[in-house]
Amino acid sequence: MSHVSLSDDPRTTTGVRPERTIPWFAFGAANLVIVSALALIFWYILIDPEWSVLGLYPQPFLALLFWTVLAVVWIGFNLEFTGFDRLRQPARGLAVIGTSLVLGAGVTYLLAYGWGRIDPSFAADRADGAGYLTGALFVLFGFFFFVTGVVNWQHWPFSRAASHQPWTGLGQIGLLMVPTLLVYAVLGLPGLAVWAEPATAWFSTDTLIGWFYSVIVAVVLTGLITDNWPWRLAGSPGRVAAVSVVGNLVVGTGIYFLFLTAGKALIGGDAVASIGSSVTGFAAQLGVCWVFWMILWSNAFTNYPNGPNEALNWIVRVAITLPLGVVTFLLYYYVIAGTVLHEPVVAGALHGNALGWMNWMVLWTLYYVVCLESYGLPRAAAPS
Repeated sequence: MSHVSLSDDPRTTTGVRPERTIPWFAFGAANLVIVSALALIFWYILIDPEWSVLGLYPQPFLALLFWTVLAVVWIGFNLEFTGFDRLRQPARGLAVIGTSLVLGAGVTYLLAYGWGRIDPSFAADRADGAGYLTGALFVLFGFFFFVTGVVNWQHWPFSRAASHQPWTGLGQIGLLMVPTLLVYAVLGLPGLAVWAEPATAWFSTDTLIGWFYSVIVAVVLTGLITDNWPWRLAGSPGRVAAVSVVGNLVVGTGIYFLFLTAGKALIGGDAVASIGSSVTGFAAQLGVCWVFWMILWSNAFTNYPNGPNEALNWIVRVAITLPLGVVTFLLYYYVIAGTVLHEPVVAGALHGNALGWMNWMVLWTLYYVVCLESYGLPRAAAPS
């Protein structure tokens, strides 16, 4: 909301107290502190490999995390909180949180202990959590299709239908489930299924994750930071959707090579040599750090700036969030993962897996900032 003085607010004449606001940057900083605190507290209780007694790290924690984030995307992005929006806060946010946790856990364990009995590729007892990873890899492609359907496609083709939610969201989820399953079957399963010949995989799993997550970075960049530019220039909704798919694949591939090069430089030659061919996954490790900041910036920091010069807005947003992502990557791997989170060594001084912790931070950002609407905080005043 735009800032107005008390003398200008018509509600003062009726005795209704105006809504309290704080500066946009203070609002964003407060959200960051609360999100970080919630993520850390529940990490120690549920996930921490040394302190938690649940034994969830690294699997099935990662599978539970990815499926739960996708559940929030379905509920909040595709279905736009339909049904939940009848509740007042904080009941609304808590109901979404509870539902997403049930969905995330339900799908994870159904695949591992249900479908895993039919196809051992998904079985919970596979070595090193490979069965959980096989099921969770679906989410990698789901993030792309179900998010781009909202931020780039604007719910096309269901946005033009006579019916509204929940049919728009359910139709979109059903439609996009088809290409998600197809891409998962072609690109994901051959590298992990016990029945597949390794030679049939197009990429190693690490390379696939590094590349396709970079495509997701492109979706978040264009959908949140550049306001769907340049895809919106295509004209009709159908053309925008088609161009955004091709464009995000191209931009994402460029981001992959850029972030892989940058990731190698940031972790150093000795670590690269120690990690070996799996280093291709570090494009995603760097990418998720930027994605966290883009999501937080657009939701908690009012996506500042929002001036009349759109190009300047985009440049400034990137100039702020990208360096923050790089700094976060370095702090996480060299300080936070080992010292604070007690995650195991990767190579040399490197600890952890950013796709775990940073997606955990994304989840808590979605929970507190989006689902709970920063409950308890004053609203952010519009930048002057």
